[in-house]
Amino acid sequence: MKLIDYGVREDEKKYIQEWSKENKIEVTIVTDLLTPETVEMAKGYDGVVAYQQLPYDEKIFDKMNEYGIHVISLRNVGVDNVPVEALKRNNIRLTNVPSYSPEAIAEYSVTGLMALLRNLKHMIRKVDDHNFKWEPDIGRELNELTVGVAGTGRIGRAAIKIYQGFGAKVIAFDKFHNPEIEKEGLYVDSLDTLLKQADVVTLHIPSLGKGNTVINRQSIAEMKDDAIVINTARGDLINTQDLYDAVAEGKLYGAVLDVYENEVGIFNSDLSDQEFSDNLLEKVVKSPRFILTPHIAFYTTKAVKNMATVSLNSMVDELKTGKSENEIDLEK
Repeated sequence: MKLIDYGVREDEKKYIQEWSKENKIEVTIVTDLLTPETVEMAKGYDGVVAYQQLPYDEKIFDKMNEYGIHVISLRNVGVDNVPVEALKRNNIRLTNVPSYSPEAIAEYSVTGLMALLRNLKHMIRKVDDHNFKWEPDIGRELNELTVGVAGTGRIGRAAIKIYQGFGAKVIAFDKFHNPEIEKEGLYVDSLDTLLKQADVVTLHIPSLGKGNTVINRQSIAEMKDDAIVINTARGDLINTQDLYDAVAEGKLYGAVLDVYENEVGIFNSDLSDQEFSDNLLEKVVKSPRFILTPHIAFYTTKAVKNMATVSLNSMVDELKTGKSENEIDLEK
């Protein structure tokens, strides 16, 4: 069995190499993304593993079929950038890593929130300039707030435990109720209700499709004054311009953003020596009421190892048995 792994970062290499040695399976590591050109490197291999934020071109799967490769295993959760019809047309099965570390993302959400509540971004900038005055950066306490958790999958449930540990009141919404969360009586009837009642709204739901935002001018108008928004899920859940305006105008207190609707080509890139052309993102970066990071909520040693190894294990299961527990149902 021979596998090829595309789009591999430096921090992933050692985990892939360790897995290869332990399982006695050859894995060729490729740093390039999977494109109609680089897929030609997969000739002679049994399976393709990949990760990238950019869309996968349909031609990739036409060529995989031509090479007799019928499994692709993603090192991430999201499959919205994969053309399903091209997979079905070429009889190619798809797997993902549905859970590499829910705790990492849940912990990040509260880390960003605490930094915002205690005005750490502004305070650190002041101290860097040798300004050690307290005012006006007085903080707020999490234990006095109501946190609305939108989405109670693995990440949302991990977040609920953490926020409850801080003494916050937690409410939740999900179309599909988790029995344990239901038993605690945390669910509200609708997302609108959650937005109206919460001091903090943390998003842990999948993309709803381009243009279908959860946080926008209309929904913000219904939210509490001085509320806070946290997004560690998908950038297109928020209309960033509307969010920025609401913070700048004083309607909302601030936001913690680890994702951004136009992040592809920006996040995980060093643009320090280039002219920055995204004026909206520049304003977000400069505002002390925004905590912005480049899609790193997942980025821990545990999560990276799981992404590397679970994807490879799923590939082996597919090739040996024709099925893995992480195979995506392409008919849904």
